[in-house]
Amino acid sequence: MASTTPDFDFHALSTKSTADDRLRNAVSANTLRQYEGRRDRMLDLPNPDALRALAGEIKQHTLDHLDYYLEQFQSAVQQNGGHVHYAHDGAAAQKIIADIAKKSACTRVIKSKSMASEEIELAEHLEAAGLDLVETDLGEFIIQISHDKPSHIVAPVMHKDRASIAKLFSEYFKTPYNDDPPALTAQARIYLRNKFRNADLGITGGNFLIAQTGQICVVENEGNARQSITTPRVLISLVGIEKLIPRLSDLAVMLKLLARSATGQPMTIYTSIFGGPRQGGEKDGPEEFHIVLLNNGRTEILASPEYRETLRCIRCGACLNACPVYRKIGGHAYGSVYPGPIGALITPLFQGLEKFQDLPNASSLCGACYEVCPVKINIPKHLINLRRDINNRKINTNSERFIYKAWAWAMKTPFTYYIVCALQKFDLRRRAHKTNWIRSLPTFTAGWTQIRDMPAPAKKTFHQIWKGRK
Repeated sequence: MASTTPDFDFHALSTKSTADDRLRNAVSANTLRQYEGRRDRMLDLPNPDALRALAGEIKQHTLDHLDYYLEQFQSAVQQNGGHVHYAHDGAAAQKIIADIAKKSACTRVIKSKSMASEEIELAEHLEAAGLDLVETDLGEFIIQISHDKPSHIVAPVMHKDRASIAKLFSEYFKTPYNDDPPALTAQARIYLRNKFRNADLGITGGNFLIAQTGQICVVENEGNARQSITTPRVLISLVGIEKLIPRLSDLAVMLKLLARSATGQPMTIYTSIFGGPRQGGEKDGPEEFHIVLLNNGRTEILASPEYRETLRCIRCGACLNACPVYRKIGGHAYGSVYPGPIGALITPLFQGLEKFQDLPNASSLCGACYEVCPVKINIPKHLINLRRDINNRKINTNSERFIYKAWAWAMKTPFTYYIVCALQKFDLRRRAHKTNWIRSLPTFTAGWTQIRDMPAPAKKTFHQIWKGRK
C-alpha cells in the first residue's frame, strides 16, 4: 500500500498543545489528582490485581461468545417491554434515533453523558434535524455551549480552567462574571432544571449491559442521567455492543473497579440499573423504551483474535491519567473522542490505520497504562503490533522504513552496535560544544529538541567504565 497522509496532523496539534502552559498545567494537575486517587482507593481492596484479572476474564469471555450474549440480552429486553435496534454504523444509529423521535412526536431532548453518542456526533445530528437538545452532564453542557470537543473520557472539560468556564457562562447566560464554582454550578442547575421538566425524550449511554436481565447500568455523580431515565415519556439508550457482561453478579466486580479507576472513588454517587418502560404501579420511568446497539467497527475488531482484547475497555480513563504523553498534550491532539493510550489504540482500529498512522507512535511504551487498566488490556503490546502493521502494510514512508531497517541492522551484533554508538557519541558531543547541552538535532531527530534540550553523552560509556574498573 502506498504511503498516505493522515486526516489530521498529530505533530502540529501536539506541538501546539505542549506550548500551551495553561492547558498543560490544567491537564497535568487533574490527571495527577485522579491517578493518585485511584492508587489510594485500590488499596481498599484485599487483592486488587486478582480482581482486575477476574474483570478481564469476564469481559474476554463475553467477547468470545458475544453472539450468544447479544441474543440473550435482546430476548430479555423484549420480555421487559423494550425495543432493540442494531446500528451497523454511526449514520444508521443517527437515523434510528431520529426516526424514533419523529414517530413519537418528541422535540425536546435531554441527553446524559455518552461516549458512544460523541463517537457518532449524535447531538450535532439531532440539533441539525430541528430537535431542541441539551447535554445535562455539567462538563458536556460546557462543551456544548462552547462548541468544543471533550478532551477526556471521564472529565470532558479537563482542558478548561475555572476562569475560562466563568467567562463562558457570563457570555452565555448574560450575567456578571463570577468564578465561584458553587455559583457556576447553581447557574447551570437553574437552566437545566427547566429542561428536565419539559423534555419528552431522554437519551443515555450505558456503562454495562447485563445479558441475563436485559438491563442497562449507568454510573454518574450528578444525578442528571437518573433524571434523563425517569422524567421523559420516551427513553433511548445508545450503547456499544462490547459493553455486555453475562450476569448481574458480574456487575459487582466491574463496579468495584470502575469508579476507583476513573475518579478514585469507592463508588459513584448514583448507580442506576434500568431496562424497559414503566410498569404498572410505578410512578417514574418512560412509557416507551428503546436501546440502540452500536457496531461502528466493533465486529471488525472482534473478528481479529489479535486485537479482540481491546474491546474489553470500560471507558474509565485510568490509562489517560497515567500516561506521560497525554499529560503533556491533552486530549484534542489525538483527533478523536477517544484520546490517550486507549484512543491511540482503538481509534486506528475503529477508523482505519491509514487515517491515524501517527497515534500508535504517540506513546513512550512505559507500560503505565497497562498497570492501571482495570480489565488488564495490554495496551503497549497492541501499540507495538500496530506499529508493525504500519510497516508491513507500507503505510509509513520509505525513509522511515529505511531508518528502522538500519537501526535493526546496527543492533544485530555487538560490533555494529559499538561502532554506531561511538559515531553517535562523537557527533552528539561535537554538537554540545562546551555547554554540555544539545540545543538542536538534525532532520528526523529534530522533534526531540524542539521543546527540550538534550544533555550530551558522557565521555565514557558505562561499558567502558565497567571494563576499566580495578
